[in-house]
Amino acid sequence: MPVGSEFCLRPRGVLRGAALTMVFAGVLATAAATGALPRQEPETSRTVRAVPSRADADQGTVDPSALARAASEAMADGKSGKKAAEEFVSRSGDRWGAVYGAAEYEEFERALDGSYTGVGISARKAGKGRIEISRVQAGGPAARAGLRAGDRLVTVDGRPVGALSVSEAVSLLRGDGVPGSTVTLGVERGRSAWTETLSRARLATEDVTVRRLDDRTVLIRVAAFTKGVGERVREAVRSAPAGAGVLLDLRGNAGGLVTEAAVTASAFLDGGLVATYDVDGEQRALYAQSGGDTVRPVVALVDGGTMSAAELLTGALQDRGRAVTVGSRTFGKGSVQMPSTLPDGSVAELTVGHYRTPAGHGVDGQGITPDLDVGDATGARAEERARTVLSGLGGGS
Repeated sequence: MPVGSEFCLRPRGVLRGAALTMVFAGVLATAAATGALPRQEPETSRTVRAVPSRADADQGTVDPSALARAASEAMADGKSGKKAAEEFVSRSGDRWGAVYGAAEYEEFERALDGSYTGVGISARKAGKGRIEISRVQAGGPAARAGLRAGDRLVTVDGRPVGALSVSEAVSLLRGDGVPGSTVTLGVERGRSAWTETLSRARLATEDVTVRRLDDRTVLIRVAAFTKGVGERVREAVRSAPAGAGVLLDLRGNAGGLVTEAAVTASAFLDGGLVATYDVDGEQRALYAQSGGDTVRPVVALVDGGTMSAAELLTGALQDRGRAVTVGSRTFGKGSVQMPSTLPDGSVAELTVGHYRTPAGHGVDGQGITPDLDVGDATGARAEERARTVLSGLGGGS
C-alpha cells in the first residue's frame, strides 16, 4: 500500500509500534499459508509478523505471561488493561512492541484481505507543515466529491493536520472504521479553500497495477502484499510479451503478507530460498514455488518507503542475481513479532526474532542498498534510470 495511504499497514506513529506490516501466516515449520489468527494458539497455527526494530543487541523482550498479568491486575483494580499493557511494553525495551484495541486490530486484519474502510485517498508530506493528497482511488467517496491528487489537506474534522505525521493524519481519515460514518476535510487547491464532508465506505485496495510502457517493457507496481497479490504478479509476468523486460516498482510498499511476497518471488524464481528467519531462537526458512520465469530481464525500483515484505522480496531477487535493484536504500524493517490477545480483548505484538536474505544479510535497522543508487527515487528520474538499466539487460526500449 502506498506510504501515507489511509489503508496503509504502516506504523500509526513511532511510539505505537509498526505491527501488521509483514505477516508470516502459516505453520512456522513449513511457512504454509493459513488464515488462522495467532492469538497465542498452538504452534501449528501461530502467526508471526515482522516489524521494524533496533539491532538485535539493542532489542528488548517482553514476557507475554507477565504482560497479561499486568493487564489483568489493572482490570481488577478498575483500570484500563490496555493502558497498563501499553505502559508495560513501553518500559520493556521492546521499542516496536505495540498494543492495539480489538476493533483496530480487526480492521487491520481485514485490510490484509485487500479491503479497508475510508474515503479513498492516500496522503504524503509535501514540505514542512504541509500534507497533500498523493492519490485518489477511482470510484471512492473522495473521487466522487472531485478531490484530486495534489490538493492540500488542511484539517480533518476541524483538527489542523499540518503539524501531524502522515500516519496520524491517516488515522483521523480512517476514524472508527465504520462504513457510513462521516469525516469533514478542509482542503486547499491553489488559492481556493473549502470543506468537504464524506461518508466512509468499504473499498477494495489497488495493490497491483500493470502497464505496458512499450512493446519491450512491462511496469508492475506492487503497492502492498495483501491476499492474492502474488498470483496477480505471476499472471502479469506470464502474460507479458516474449522478450519484454519487467520493471517491478516496490517504491512506497510498506509490506503486508510475507507469503504473498514469497509467491511474488516465485514469478521470477524456479524455487529455492527466499529468506530465513528465527522465532525465539529457532531457525526457519521460506521458499519460492517452482516454475517461475528465470529468463526475462527484471529491474526492481526501491526507496526509503520500501519496507518489510517488500524488502524481503528485494533481498531475495538481489541476492539470487535475479534482478538489478535501482533507487535508494530501503527502510530496514526486519524483526519478527507475534501477537497475543490480552484479557480485555486488546492485542499485543511483541518481538520474537529477525529475518535475513538468502545470502544471510540482516535487514533490520540496515535496509538494502540498491545496485544503482540514484538518490531521490521517488520521481520520474528514478524510473528513467531503471528503464535504461532494463534496456541494457536486453529488455525495454
